[in-house]
Amino acid sequence: MPSHILVADDDPHIREVICFALEKAGLSSDAVADGAAVLRRFAEKGADLIVLDVGMPEMDGLEVCRQLRHTSNVPILFLSARDEEIDRILGLEMGGDDYVTKPFSPRELVARVHAVLRRLGPAKLQDAQVEPFSHGLLTLHSAQRQAFLGANEVRLTAIEFAMLESLMRRPAHVLTRGQLLDGSHAANIHVSDRTIDSHIRNIRAKFAAAGGSDVIETVHGVGFRLGRCRA
Repeated sequence: MPSHILVADDDPHIREVICFALEKAGLSSDAVADGAAVLRRFAEKGADLIVLDVGMPEMDGLEVCRQLRHTSNVPILFLSARDEEIDRILGLEMGGDDYVTKPFSPRELVARVHAVLRRLGPAKLQDAQVEPFSHGLLTLHSAQRQAFLGANEVRLTAIEFAMLESLMRRPAHVLTRGQLLDGSHAANIHVSDRTIDSHIRNIRAKFAAAGGSDVIETVHGVGFRLGRCRA
């Protein structure tokens, strides 16, 4: 079955362009025009990923994301007419997986959708042979896309899980931002260092809220490495 994408934008032309590009790429899609409709449609039918316009009237995309994150880790790709870095960072810190600014290339948008969905794909054979990954109190189950601190599950977005998994695979190594990017985004797509840092902050904050510390350490001037993952 093709992955199902829920598209939310108040501009009917943009909805049409996105749905056409997604379906041409072999994905199924559904479109709504406002934030409240996103919540209703997702509750009724679910989705594998949501393309979510930030600037919708009445309930904007950030508020929709905030409400969805109470109950779901469905991947969210934000759309916005604003290209300020602070807006991109805010969207990611609210729980988004990626961020595309308008005007956008439909091909790039589809590539980003595929990149996020790829993070949710079935684990490779070698994953099954070595999982679960464990380090300190941290455990990752790749096939189920679940992360635990001790017995407590920590809900991560697809990109956050992919970054943490990259670090878990090489616990003794320092990974550069470029290496983390390669493991979590599509090739030839620009993602700023600030975006990578936002995802890292999100991961740390989620584990801190679960009572964990030292999950990811910063090696200044180089990148990041797995910490001791303790309570």
